[in-house]
Amino acid sequence: MIATDCHPNQIEHKVPVGISACLLGENVRYNGGHSRSTYCLGPLAEFFEYHKFCPEVAAGFGTPRPTMRLEGDPEQPRLSFSNSPGSDVSDQLNQANERYLDNLPEIDGYILMKNSPSCGLERIKVYQENGHPHMQRVAGLFTQALQQRYPLLPIEEDGRLHDPALRENFLLRVFAHHEFRHTVLNDVSMKALIDYHSRYKYVVMAHSQPAYKSLGRLLSGQEKCSIDTLCERYFSEFMAALSTPAKRKDHCNVLMHLVGYLKREVDSEVRRDILEVVEQYRRGEVNLTTPTTLLYHYLKLYGSEYVKEQRYFAPYPQSLGIRNTV
Repeated sequence: MIATDCHPNQIEHKVPVGISACLLGENVRYNGGHSRSTYCLGPLAEFFEYHKFCPEVAAGFGTPRPTMRLEGDPEQPRLSFSNSPGSDVSDQLNQANERYLDNLPEIDGYILMKNSPSCGLERIKVYQENGHPHMQRVAGLFTQALQQRYPLLPIEEDGRLHDPALRENFLLRVFAHHEFRHTVLNDVSMKALIDYHSRYKYVVMAHSQPAYKSLGRLLSGQEKCSIDTLCERYFSEFMAALSTPAKRKDHCNVLMHLVGYLKREVDSEVRRDILEVVEQYRRGEVNLTTPTTLLYHYLKLYGSEYVKEQRYFAPYPQSLGIRNTV
């Protein structure tokens, strides 16, 4: 688990994350090469324990191999060799996918290779009989199987991790997923669930005001259901709320709420200075790390234990520098 201040030395173990094998430098691509990701093997490798997989190699297609593509109905495409239109090797791939997913240990995220008919997350072409692609684009066949098996699992493509907002959102979800597994699912109780929600309240508020209110109502005790059902419903709504990157204006709203915890402890001039930095962030003049670092400095000195434990201030390891880019 990750300590509240997210210092790398306080991580007890690495977070298990699945990954397309080619991104780790494995020579498993159709041309016998790889698509080594310097980001996955660099900063992320310090915190992630990778579980690598190449669906096409696992299916026995060999390396190198002819290129492959999706054909037919976008709702149920088949995998074919590009040099043999009309061929169908979908079952061979799907069986390999199922074997892998049946034996996959618990993970907290997955990083996929873009533009792959097996691993692509989105925008994969499906070709018609006339050789032209349909307008509708889909996910690769392995990705579809992964999403069906683990609908709440954070999934992202390597290429999209170069986008600061998408990278921040993916890492936020991975570490939140990991923390939920270890602090709630390992010993399910109402107390564990409420404690988790208490730490993540302002993370949720930054992503969705409706979810913030809905999750609060869900845990109020008004609905009569088993703790397992409640836990399942909570986590489903929680991960859905975090699925879209938070907007700058919503971060500002959260920051102003948090400044309220200093109302009695620091003088009005200090609060005005903090709010001015929040406004600088709103105008895009500074990145998110500036107001959060300043505010947390004062909250550490004068805030309650409740506010100091808010995961909003440290949703992922600070050494990754994520908030320096959003």
